[in-house]
Amino acid sequence: MISRIHPLPAFRDNYIWTVIDGDGGAACVVDPGDPAPVIEFLNANSLHLSDILITHHHMDHTGGLGELIGKYAPRVFGPPGIPGIGKLLAEGDRLEVFGVDFRVFEVPGHTLDHIAYFHAGSKHDTPILFCGDTLFAAGCGRLFEGTPAQMLDSLRKLMVLPPETAVHCTHEYTMANLSFAAAADPANSELQSRIRNEQGKRDIGKPTLPSTIGLELATNPFLRCGLPDLAASAGRRLGRPPTDETEVFATIRKWKDQF
Repeated sequence: MISRIHPLPAFRDNYIWTVIDGDGGAACVVDPGDPAPVIEFLNANSLHLSDILITHHHMDHTGGLGELIGKYAPRVFGPPGIPGIGKLLAEGDRLEVFGVDFRVFEVPGHTLDHIAYFHAGSKHDTPILFCGDTLFAAGCGRLFEGTPAQMLDSLRKLMVLPPETAVHCTHEYTMANLSFAAAADPANSELQSRIRNEQGKRDIGKPTLPSTIGLELATNPFLRCGLPDLAASAGRRLGRPPTDETEVFATIRKWKDQF
């Protein structure tokens, strides 16, 4: 069982999610771009690193693999093409971490190899999502390799997860994303409440994460591209009505890149 999930700050705004085994002295980390905070945390808490989950190949998510593998010899799960991955994963694969079952989703868009890990929850725990750089709090990842259609399809896979699902993304981008969301979806009253709540957390040095799928559906413009208000915002950028939801998404994603 999992006792807790702890965010380790890394670099300027990354989080390395650290999953603690409730039945022993082991831990699993997600996307360890930097080995130093992981090693420090493990030593401080007398934990052994048993598992690593990787979502995609970018170095701020994989840069610590070599040192951590050499020091702890953990199981390493992730997509193909990344040195150090011991178990390659694809859509529909399952794995178990500390007795908890995770399902793998392929979610290309940010990169073509991107995957996410989802635990459906039970009567004893809530659903858990580790989504890397695909879904952010109030945002989504830049399209470095994939197309708007790919990213929108990937987000749709996550949109149908239970609303209480805890969304563990890997960057503290929330306030910047909410600033853009307020511009793209100005009539959304729930956004104003979220901005106040999240700013309050940042003011006292707390992470804004994890979010939830329900909160993202209510306030994340990239999950709301099928709604009239976002279509209207995209239309104002285009100077004409968008042809479909994919064009709405592509338009606001390009707008966000320049925001």
